[in-house]
Amino acid sequence: MYGSRGARRGASAVVLGAALLIAGCSSSDDGGDEPEKSGAGITQQPKGTDPFWVNPEGNAAQQVAAYEKAGKKADAEQIRKIAEQPTGEWIGPETPEEDARGYTEAADEADRTALLVLYNIPHRDCGQYSQGGAADGNAYRDWIDGVAKGIGDRSATVVLEPDAVLHLVDGCTPDEFHEERYDLLKGAIEKLKSLKNTKVYLDAGNAGWGNPDQIFEPLKWAGIDKADGFSVNVSNFYTTEDSIAYGKTLSAKVGNKPFVIDTSRNGNGPYEEGDPAERWCNPPGRALGETPTTKTADPLVDAFVWVKRPGESDGECKGGPKAGEWWPEYALGLAKASE
Repeated sequence: MYGSRGARRGASAVVLGAALLIAGCSSSDDGGDEPEKSGAGITQQPKGTDPFWVNPEGNAAQQVAAYEKAGKKADAEQIRKIAEQPTGEWIGPETPEEDARGYTEAADEADRTALLVLYNIPHRDCGQYSQGGAADGNAYRDWIDGVAKGIGDRSATVVLEPDAVLHLVDGCTPDEFHEERYDLLKGAIEKLKSLKNTKVYLDAGNAGWGNPDQIFEPLKWAGIDKADGFSVNVSNFYTTEDSIAYGKTLSAKVGNKPFVIDTSRNGNGPYEEGDPAERWCNPPGRALGETPTTKTADPLVDAFVWVKRPGESDGECKGGPKAGEWWPEYALGLAKASE
């Protein structure tokens, strides 16, 4: 039920951003880009269809380069399906300003929009695989301030706190933390929306957890009216069709707000075997979903996005590494199942 959320790991975003700025890329007349100077030769998608930034040095891109170097051309081409698509960059807890600046500067240099995921709310994930978050409310506010300072006037789309509202509704988060969480989410939305070119989508769960009637008022208490919309299916596997139906029902209850759908791993829908409590965690046989785009053919669906980075573990279940760590075998499975 709960899509475990792995924080970003690896080199700091500020180092990444600087490296990309040095490499640079130039837009071509057809809306695409010249190849980035990386081992995998990853390019940006056409801006008119997909305005989000493709990280040419992400885990998938590095895996492509590694497979090519090892002569595993077929595997490299499978992973390229992931590497060539924009995915969410999960801002780390330690250096929010540097991370946000690095990603948005790199995206700006490529004339694209950075897709950022903020996942640091206190008492997050209810003690599950991605437990943690800021030490307290003041630490979280300081963290948000750092993210906002790092973004500045550059273009960014933010998915705010996956599961944070959902876990207030389903009883997972203790009652004594509810008031503070609502306050923190409202404050985060207001801070981020004070920026010139930042859109904010507050997470609103998924099609499989319950009824929209249970969450629409909590979303209002969390400040959905000030946000650009909400996100659904983050790190989960429900079909795009079911996610649209869930989102449209919920939208009607929160002022017809638009929404984005995480389609990163929903190509085969949800897993329906094994322990129901852990069907969400590294389920076998899943596939990549629709590629990211803002051309969704539905006025309420602002975009299909890959918030969860395909190939990164949900947690230490079914043989997986820690939440957020790259798992090449799982990535290959997702890609091959998408043929």
